[in-house]
Amino acid sequence: MPFHGTLQEPAPLTDSSGPPPPPSTAFGAGRGFARLVVLTGAAGLLASWVITLDEFELLRNPDFVPGCSLNPVISCGTIMKSAQASVFGFPNPMLGLVAYGIVCCVGMSLLGGGRFGRWYWLALNAGAAFGVVFVGWLQFESLYRINALCLWCCLAWVATIVLFWRVTHLNVINGALPAPGWARELSAEFGWAVPVVHIGVVAMLILTRWWDFWTR
Repeated sequence: MPFHGTLQEPAPLTDSSGPPPPPSTAFGAGRGFARLVVLTGAAGLLASWVITLDEFELLRNPDFVPGCSLNPVISCGTIMKSAQASVFGFPNPMLGLVAYGIVCCVGMSLLGGGRFGRWYWLALNAGAAFGVVFVGWLQFESLYRINALCLWCCLAWVATIVLFWRVTHLNVINGALPAPGWARELSAEFGWAVPVVHIGVVAMLILTRWWDFWTR
């Protein structure tokens, strides 16, 4: 029997110039946002997978040197051997395998036109907030305690920062997170500014922390 219905496009983001929708209203996201979620999840998943493999190799062979250990500063092996690399009693990237895998699933659901309730978006925002706080602590420990960088970790840092701020942006302009009208308009106009500034600050801290090494 032929199908006589009409295909519906995923609902666009709510117009920030008008009142926000009721907090209980389910909403989705545009394809650009969905692709970004998939990309950040895939980037974090890739980083977690590579680091996990290197962690297992390091357990088998204590003399193993990861391929991303390039010099005294960019030294993944130093990071992996630190206490901070297993905060919860197991290697941190194993947590990333689960968390970023969930992010990929959310992104794929959005690409398929999925719409979720306020509680779902707030749960995603809370998870991303935990991630960005955890990443911030790891950044401090890496720069000022361990005194080394891991390039794969840096990739996960960027993915987590972008995910958190973009999910927060979406929740603000759709009314899932309460905000005054001017804040919604500002978020809609300059939504990319915050993650760019955040990443720029981290990059500047890395640059100044090892300035003598980079410039010699």
